[in-house]
Amino acid sequence: MAVNFIEELRWRGMLHDAMPGTEEYLMEQMRAAYVGFDPTADSLHIGNLVPIMLLAHYQRAGHKPFALVGGATGMIGDPSGKSAERNLLDEKTLRHNQESIKGQLAQFLDFESNAANAAVLVNNYDWMKDFSFLDFIRDVGKHITVNYMMAKDSVKNRISSESSDGMSFTEFTYQLVQGYDFLHLYKEHDCTLQMGGSDQWGNITTGTELIRRIGSGKGYALTCPLITKSDGSKFGKSEGGNVWLDAKRTSPYKFYQYWLNTSDEDAEKYIKIFTFLTKDEIENLVTEHAEAPHQRILQKKLADEITIMVHSQEDLDNAIKASNILFGRSTSEDLKGLDEATFLDVFEGVPQAEISKSMIADGLDVIGALAEHTGFLKSNGEARRALKENSISVNKEKIKEGYSIATEDLINDQFVLLQRGKKNYFVIRAV
Repeated sequence: MAVNFIEELRWRGMLHDAMPGTEEYLMEQMRAAYVGFDPTADSLHIGNLVPIMLLAHYQRAGHKPFALVGGATGMIGDPSGKSAERNLLDEKTLRHNQESIKGQLAQFLDFESNAANAAVLVNNYDWMKDFSFLDFIRDVGKHITVNYMMAKDSVKNRISSESSDGMSFTEFTYQLVQGYDFLHLYKEHDCTLQMGGSDQWGNITTGTELIRRIGSGKGYALTCPLITKSDGSKFGKSEGGNVWLDAKRTSPYKFYQYWLNTSDEDAEKYIKIFTFLTKDEIENLVTEHAEAPHQRILQKKLADEITIMVHSQEDLDNAIKASNILFGRSTSEDLKGLDEATFLDVFEGVPQAEISKSMIADGLDVIGALAEHTGFLKSNGEARRALKENSISVNKEKIKEGYSIATEDLINDQFVLLQRGKKNYFVIRAV
């Protein structure tokens, strides 16, 4: 193999641990590896981006990636890093989620080509659903001792004195089911490497143990660090919860903003992990950024690259346009180009008032719009003073006293944006 996959992960800060011999093993020829994804939602979130990038780099290095959707394990719930059990899903929901996830992975992985290393999507529900409990404990369970399972951190942490709830038998068996996945893929697809976050080490090594004991073969394990933020807050969460890859759950504008608001320290780390930029390109950007940090060169490049990868160039262009509305010079045309969801995202938290469409159709005097009908300004007198100072804009365009807000001022047939000075915004919603 010409490309050293492990070396690539190393300089990118994406290697936490690997079994001895993994690097040499991967350099010999094309190998198959897999990463598991939880299908409990119909979208992945940015916490899943690190394992996705692992698979993408793996394929780019000439190897064959398998993405495993945990339909069966999703019905149980992985205890690693969790403090409670999760809800169990029915088969129809799982299939829907699997298809949605495959569409998102296809942005990063080549599933379609005839190349020997084309990516493959598998679902462990397909081989677990007809496996009876008795067969499982006879064929798999007898090979792993309880002492071995109890020694894993994911188990120890849950049954320690800190956790009053303890751990159900269902969750205790999770590592056996995940270990069996690795054995199954080893037998059926000659898949010899499992990758995941560092909290998965225990589950992955249970799989290598089953390959050794049942398959008389050798499996390898590789983990990447769990991503943290320099301020200690949780990576991948915004105030509204998870940052999703699905545009319907997290708009491209909000997605873009998440990366744009990264700290300098984190941006330098993330640009290695979440983009395919080369070492030289990244070093040049870091140098450029250090010379003028206020220009946020790293953050902009990171946000650009990752928004295009997850969404599209067009979504990125719209997100930048929307960002400029609050912070840059933009026109009423830019505003009118926003769809409703993006408009509401951009002006989230900006005070609003409802006014009937008929009042606007009749022509709404701007003084009334600024004061008595909305309360944006305290009084008609204050509204007149602000107009004389030339500090009032409607949809980003300065206006004078005597202006009437009419139907053609409506953005998306329902909003008007009032502004006093640079930073005071108010939204009228026509109903």
